[in-house]
Amino acid sequence: MKNILVIQTSSPFDGVKCREALDTALIFAAIDQNVSILFKDDAVFCLHENQNPALVNLKDYFKTLKMLELYDVENIYACKKSLELRGIDINSLHLSCELLDNNQIKTILNANDHLVTM
Repeated sequence: MKNILVIQTSSPFDGVKCREALDTALIFAAIDQNVSILFKDDAVFCLHENQNPALVNLKDYFKTLKMLELYDVENIYACKKSLELRGIDINSLHLSCELLDNNQIKTILNANDHLVTM
C-alpha cells in the first residue's frame, strides 16, 4: 500500500479541477491506497460552508466531500495560512480537517510516497 497525498490548490469555482482532485482521491482510496488530501491556496474555499455552486452553473459536489470519510480518507488537511489569508474562519468549515502550518505541510509532503497536485 502506497501513501498518496492529493493536493488541491484551485478554487472550487474554477472549472472542474476541485472535482477532479476529489475524484482522484476517491479512486485511489477505492483501490486500497492510503490516501490523504490537502486543501491549500484557493482550494480552501471548498471547505467553507454555505457554498452555492448553482450561481456559477456548477453541480453541487460539495456534498461529495463527505464521501472522503466513507472511503477511509481519514487524513484531511487544510493549510492554516491559506484559510487566514482568505478570511475563512476555521469554525465555519463544513468538513472536519487538521489545520497545518508550513512546517507541518513540509513534514506531510515528505511522509508520502506520491504527491498528486491538482
